[in-house]
Formats: sequence, structure tokens, C-alpha cells
Amino acid sequence: MGGSSPCASCKLLRRRCAKECIFAPYFPSNDPQKFAIVHKVFGASNVSKMLRELPVHQREDAVSSLVYEATARVRDPVYGCVGAISYLQNQVSELQMQLSVAQAEILRIQMQLEPAMLTPIDQDDKTSLFSSNNFNINNSPHPQYINFASSSTNLIQDLLGGEYLWT
Repeated sequence: MGGSSPCASCKLLRRRCAKECIFAPYFPSNDPQKFAIVHKVFGASNVSKMLRELPVHQREDAVSSLVYEATARVRDPVYGCVGAISYLQNQVSELQMQLSVAQAEILRIQMQLEPAMLTPIDQDDKTSLFSSNNFNINNSPHPQYINFASSSTNLIQDLLGGEYLWT
């Protein structure tokens, strides 16, 4: 920073912050913990070398990655951020399995309800349901069915007692 307020790294390392300090743009004095955790895991010398080898436009992203990895390493010294990624992948896998089970359960219920949706009509009920002679009910050799498929959502919800499978 060169002058009044040294950057977080120079403050922690107890040195004078030079005008061309490699850490100053990325580790401001108002966030000393950011550099402290990176220094603890990687060391100031290694971080300095990494930053010098990178083009200026990539340094900000590199510092963000170093801070993230250092924080993960402090939490989990063995696996670091790989442990967090692995945990999240396992969680996604479990949730996909739960989703598949729920979808299979919905399909099973729909398949069980499908025969109930098509209800046969007794011969006596045919005349009371259809007062008009426009329907050729009595001359058909096949049983007649009424389809209640449009109300299947309400029927499924009624059978489940108003509850959804995934709750």
C-alpha cells in the first residue's frame, strides 16, 4: 500500500508495506483473518511465488481459491475442499435416490388407481344415467365404462389423506 496503512499480510508479518507489495491489492488491512488463514496453510513465501507467476488479471481468482482451500483445510486437514465436494456429491446422490423412490411410489399409486378410475356401469344404471336415446348403450356387446381420470389428482390426494408422498 505504501504509506499509512499496511496490508493484512505486512501487518501479520510485521514488516513495512512497500509500494509494490504483491499482497496489498488482495489482502486489505480491514480483513486480517483472510491472510492469516492463507499464511497458516500455505505460507507467505509460497503464496507470494504463486501470485508472481500468475498474470495480474488471474490473481484475484487465485487469492479467492487460496482462501477457500485454506479455510477448508483448517476445517478438514486431511481432505480440505475435496471433502466438502465429496460430501455434496453424496448428498446429491442421496437426494436423487429419494426422488426416484418418490416417483416410483407415485407411479405405483397411479397404476393401482387406474383400474379404479374405469368403473363398470350396471345395465340398470345405464338407462338412468342416459335419458336420451342418442347413446347406443343397450345394443353394445361390451361393458360401458365411465372415465374419472380428470379428477385423478383429487382422488389421489383424498386417498393419501390430503398428504403428499414427499412430505
